[in-house]
Amino acid sequence: MKQKSILKITFVSLFAALIAGGSFIKIPVPFSPIPIVLQNLFVILSGMVLGPALGSAAVALYLFAGALGLPVFSGAGGGIARFASPTGGFLAGYFLAALFAGLVAGQPKKENSLICTIAAAILGFFVIYIPGLLWLYRFMESWSKTFAAGFFPFLAGDVIKIAIAVPTAKRLRRTAAGYLYG
Repeated sequence: MKQKSILKITFVSLFAALIAGGSFIKIPVPFSPIPIVLQNLFVILSGMVLGPALGSAAVALYLFAGALGLPVFSGAGGGIARFASPTGGFLAGYFLAALFAGLVAGQPKKENSLICTIAAAILGFFVIYIPGLLWLYRFMESWSKTFAAGFFPFLAGDVIKIAIAVPTAKRLRRTAAGYLYG
């Protein structure tokens, strides 16, 4: 029992570190305050691989580390002020995305279908946009500018990330299940 708890803490910490590592891959978008990052890929994977509870815990750990000022947000930034910046809503969406992707994918100990895995990835990415765009609207002051700066430039990249997340999650779920529930 104690060993399973240590393994769960290890997996949560590992995925929090992967999310933080994704922040170092940052591509600025010229007309947007929102950069292209890999963090969201690892956020979705945390929910799909670890399940809703542990996946959300990994994201919560990442967000907490960033709020404390550790340089884990895009561009090696940190601090509570990031939550009040244009990217703040997307950061909040990360937690929800891991939760919902994990709920759709289910617990790793249960094998799921390819359709279920694809749906979990798509929903996870979609859920990031809801609080992200709502918060970004406060800075852009029109919905057309908000979607132009925070949604449309990212769709092609998100499709690629979904194409990476689905087979990766299918493989890693089996591995995680073996350690966490085997």
